Amino acid sequence: MWKHHAKLERNSLVLLIGIVIVVAIGGLVEISPLFYLESTIEKVQGMRPYTPLELAGRDIYIREGCYTCHSQMIRPLRDEQERYGHYSLAAESMYDHPFQWGSKRTGPDLARVGAKYSDDWHRQHLADPRAVVPESVMPPYAFLADRDLDYHDMVQKLEAQRKVGVPYTKDQIAHAVDDLEAQADPFDARGTKMKQRYGDKVAQRDFDGDPERITDMDALIAYLQMLGTLVDFRTYHAEDPANLR
Repeated sequence: MWKHHAKLERNSLVLLIGIVIVVAIGGLVEISPLFYLESTIEKVQGMRPYTPLELAGRDIYIREGCYTCHSQMIRPLRDEQERYGHYSLAAESMYDHPFQWGSKRTGPDLARVGAKYSDDWHRQHLADPRAVVPESVMPPYAFLADRDLDYHDMVQKLEAQRKVGVPYTKDQIAHAVDDLEAQADPFDARGTKMKQRYGDKVAQRDFDGDPERITDMDALIAYLQMLGTLVDFRTYHAEDPANLR
């Protein structure tokens, strides 16, 4: 066997052909299942598309480069789960384009930050990070509270998300602006319809502390407060049919 292997090493053309054959076989083994599997992502109860306000907040999160220091992927390692919570599921990123897994952490992982802190804590942290975390190296984002949220193209954003596979309905798209405004106002009667479209767990309140305006701060906090809150991990068990939609 080793003698035949020597022939491959001494003849570059034969070696190249052998490499191509091996890579082709390996590629077919890995790729072929994708042609007959409907999905490689486990469908988990509780997952839903982002509300318009949360989607706007996610766009701000990306715009301000938050992903460069914070990942959103908890690895299935004991130390990570003890610090951040249950390991991340692929389903939790199924509506992310692009996903926010990240490759490094300057700050903590944010996959489970939702409902961990109050809105007031987030406002203070974003305005002056060292006021609540003295050792933080995060820059301040106080200006977000002074910027009115631009959501004139929210209908188009939902339509674009639908084209890449996010299952927004025609009703959700048609009422994108109404739903965004309703979520940022706890007294807006349109909130009832908004929750019918996205679920009763959707938070409807003034996130930035200024009820007279809808700001970038409103949207970003709304996004942060829902991260990791959609799946009930008290009842979730991997591959349990009861958790499938």
